[in-house]
Amino acid sequence: MRFAAIVLLTLIVDQLSKYIITSSMYHGESLAILPPVFYITYVLNPGAAFGMLANQTNFFIVISLLVIIGVLVGYRYLPRERVWSYIALGLVVGGAMGNLIDRVRLGLVIDFLDFRVWPVFNLADTAIVTGAAILVLDVWLADRKESRKVDQGAGE
Repeated sequence: MRFAAIVLLTLIVDQLSKYIITSSMYHGESLAILPPVFYITYVLNPGAAFGMLANQTNFFIVISLLVIIGVLVGYRYLPRERVWSYIALGLVVGGAMGNLIDRVRLGLVIDFLDFRVWPVFNLADTAIVTGAAILVLDVWLADRKESRKVDQGAGE
């Protein structure tokens, strides 16, 4: 249940933020929030991160669907105590679904978070990256914990 709630919350926040941007700004408009560090800039991205593979919408739709299906099939096998993994996977799926909706609906992804030293991105991207980072950290910490158990068991 926690997993589904995180997916749904991530998806709602992403789509709501994109609705606010598209209904209150025109394409290309940029608002200084914390100049010169942070701006809200409404752009449409035809590709992935950094605009890579521009206009490969069908490719990204298929990849998004594979990731979502893969996580939905695989997360059930996680032990219940792996709470951070559930959170991480919920963020990844919610973010992937948010960008998937944009690609299916528009053929592009709505981006608006602009730090000027990095390509403009959105909350779905943030959820995916944050979820992936949490997942890597959780797996690494679980592996370390398991290694310590094995090492302690070998010393007895």
